[in-house]
Amino acid sequence: MKGTPMTLPTYFLSHGGGPWPFMMDQVGHLYAKLDESLRDIPRQIGVTPKALLVITAHWEGRDFMLSSSPKPPMIYDYGGFPPHTYEVQYAAPGSPELAAQVKELLEAGGHTAVLDDQRGFDHGTFSALYPIYPNADVPVVQLSLRYGLDPKEHLEIGRLLAPLRDQGVLIIGSGLSFHNLRAFNAAGASASHAFDAWLQQTMALPPQERAAQLMQWEQAPAARMAHPREEHLLPLMVVLGAAEQEAAAMPYHEDAFMGGLAVSSFRFGQAAA
Repeated sequence: MKGTPMTLPTYFLSHGGGPWPFMMDQVGHLYAKLDESLRDIPRQIGVTPKALLVITAHWEGRDFMLSSSPKPPMIYDYGGFPPHTYEVQYAAPGSPELAAQVKELLEAGGHTAVLDDQRGFDHGTFSALYPIYPNADVPVVQLSLRYGLDPKEHLEIGRLLAPLRDQGVLIIGSGLSFHNLRAFNAAGASASHAFDAWLQQTMALPPQERAAQLMQWEQAPAARMAHPREEHLLPLMVVLGAAEQEAAAMPYHEDAFMGGLAVSSFRFGQAAA
């Protein structure tokens, strides 16, 4: 896979639950479609990125935070899984240089950003990335959400990050299109289908209308049933902002995930093939 210069697309990925890629012998039947979609991303972009910038739903701060360690540790931010999943290693290098660049871009746009050289990879990062780059050979920087979870603010920082796409940085928002853990089964089916249909309709709108409607996401059908708290939706705002004028595609969708849930991932920008 050649590293020729190109404008990379951005992705909002529904990352699944916990350390699922490391339990495929037990849960593979539940995650087969998601696994297939993630493994296809290198083909879609057609190049090996210089680095990955992951906006993770599992990290929030008073300011925007950036992981800046050259060798990030692991964070096992889940419970009740088999012992071996607390020993998983995703040994991708960090990129202090990219972290510093992102900090500069955000601060130039009027946002406070802080480097954190202790932050490790959470499961929203390593579970999403392992199927894409199983060799963990592409540097990774994580970007947090900011307290308050203001959709407009997160769209704005996405706009500031757009130049990275021309520098070989793949921007990934790792969340879930439906994230109500109390109804993460057939009980959430109706709400997930209503909200997912709205998401798909919204993604198909012209760019200005699409962004405006997404800012009003709480007015969508079953919005608060789908997202009692919106941290798993906010990464979508960032990656849309970074590719605001570009068409959306849906590289992953299921209608019967975990007993009937509708879940989706979205790509903004053209695939290479």
